[in-house]
Parts: sequence; C-alpha cells; structure tokens
Amino acid sequence: MISWYRLGAGAFSLALILGLAGCGDNGVPEIKLWMDGIRQQTKVSIPTLSPPKKFTPFSYEAKNLIDPYSPSKLAVAFAKLQANSSGMKPDLERRREPLEAYPIDVLKMVGTLQKPGLNYALILADKTLFQVRAGNYIGQNFGMVSGITETAVELKEIVQDASGEWVERKAKLELQEAKK
Repeated sequence: MISWYRLGAGAFSLALILGLAGCGDNGVPEIKLWMDGIRQQTKVSIPTLSPPKKFTPFSYEAKNLIDPYSPSKLAVAFAKLQANSSGMKPDLERRREPLEAYPIDVLKMVGTLQKPGLNYALILADKTLFQVRAGNYIGQNFGMVSGITETAVELKEIVQDASGEWVERKAKLELQEAKK
C-alpha cells in the first residue's frame, strides 16, 4: 500500500517541476528590445506655461455713496412714485352696494328692462335677482356699470397693478341664454 505521505510528497514535487518549467523567458527580451526602440523614437514635448496674468488692483469708489437699498433712499423713491401716480383710486368711503359682495365670475346677466330714459340689467347672484343701471357698482374690483345693452353690461373696474398703482380696466358681463 502506498502511504499518504509519499503520495503527497510526490504530488508536491511534480507541481514544483511543472511550475519551474513555466518560468522560461517566453520572448521577454524581445519585448524589452521593442520598448527601448519605442522610447528612442518618441519625442517628449512639454509645453511651456504662459506667464501669469498681471493683477491690477481695483479701487471701489462707490463705497461712500448711498446704499441703493437703504430705507431712506427707498422712502424717497416711493414718495416720487406717489407724486407721479395718476391719482386714480377707488372711493373707499362710499357705502357698498349688495352686488359688490360677489366676484364678477359668479354674476350672470339674465335680461334687461327698459323704462322711459333708463335701461336696467337683470343680474342673478345666489338665486337672487338684482336690477342695476349705469352708475351702480358690482363685483369685488370696484366695478362701476358704464353701459347697458341688450346683450351685455359694460364695467369699468379699478384694480391695483404689480407696482401697487390703481389702474382702470374694462370688463363685460354678457347675457346668459336660458337653456331649454
């Protein structure tokens, strides 16, 4: 019988011999020769660095001027703006009319009435019918009725624009046809 010790030693010896047999040069000198040739043919070029830019110091002259965001400067600009405004603004002291409680988009014109010398529009708001004539106010944007035709109520509303100035814009409330 073969002992395990001898078998292990034999396998180890065989592995050692095969490992050393694989350590031939396998063309390493040829590769080294090729690498040396390439190194001699390659030209190394290092670009020269451009000289650094000359720094010229800057003198900040505006530090002694008024800050553009200072409250005093803003107050002066706001006062000029108020002085140049058109002067248009709604009469906030007058008594409100019932239709001023509703936004214009929920109001519906459902008809007109004509009396001698006067035209009235019939406005439906919250299932309640109102009569309006030229000079009445409707809507939440200080809308005054400027004209009434058979098909529409013309309004002049006074609203604030983005800068806070009051401007006038026209609006129209058209007749709503009854559905059959």
